[in-house]
Amino acid sequence: MPGGRLTQQERQQIAGGLADGLAYAEIARRLGRPTSTITREVTRNGGPAGYRADLAHRATQQRTHRRRQAPPPGAQAPTQPYGRDAEAVRDYQETLTTVLMTSGLPRMMARVLGCLYTTDTGSLTASDLARRLQVSPASVSKAITFLEGLDLVRRERDERRRERYVVDDDLWYQSMIRSARANDRFIETARQGVGVLGRGTPAATRLENAARFLDFVSEGLVRAAEQGREVLYARTAAAPDHAGGPGPDDGRTAGPTAAAP
Repeated sequence: MPGGRLTQQERQQIAGGLADGLAYAEIARRLGRPTSTITREVTRNGGPAGYRADLAHRATQQRTHRRRQAPPPGAQAPTQPYGRDAEAVRDYQETLTTVLMTSGLPRMMARVLGCLYTTDTGSLTASDLARRLQVSPASVSKAITFLEGLDLVRRERDERRRERYVVDDDLWYQSMIRSARANDRFIETARQGVGVLGRGTPAATRLENAARFLDFVSEGLVRAAEQGREVLYARTAAAPDHAGGPGPDDGRTAGPTAAAP
């Protein structure tokens, strides 16, 4: 009903409207909702290209459930630096988790990555993650192993010799290079298949075309990743800090060199 929460059926209609290329205003008109409601719904849940009705509905249910429950001892949101609204940060973290899930990450891996990316330090210990996400250390360990295998997280030791899990700019470069190397393996195997199946045959031609396409894309991907790493990250490192100063975050003092994804 207008003014109430969106239903799962309405979210399915939103997804259908986006797939048909309808504008937010037209989707809103068909649902009898304000355009702003549709805009917020889509923006919060992956954007026009990544919106999924089932994931959006599940994320909303989880946010509602979380707000109704009294937080258990030790589960209060950490004090936010830079004057941020703690509730807005939690909601955004849920949104980021949903977007990461639509890209293919399992939910726990997406939650861990989203939690790391929304800290100014860009790093947390296993106990930090378990406390913030209210999950077991075993779940964190499994998620970190998965993310590390995709070059999306790395490990390091802090000054107290604790193992910390880190996200930073260079990990996106490493992930892109890993993707290109995975293409290389397929390219090599596809070209072997051309010899086995007989050059000029339909099956061999299909494999050869796939190898040529991926070879072209991989070359461009590596070149773009190297240029982006050299230009964009160097520019980020040289940029001055924002005014306002940091506040407490992760039990550490965020200095000028703290990573901020």
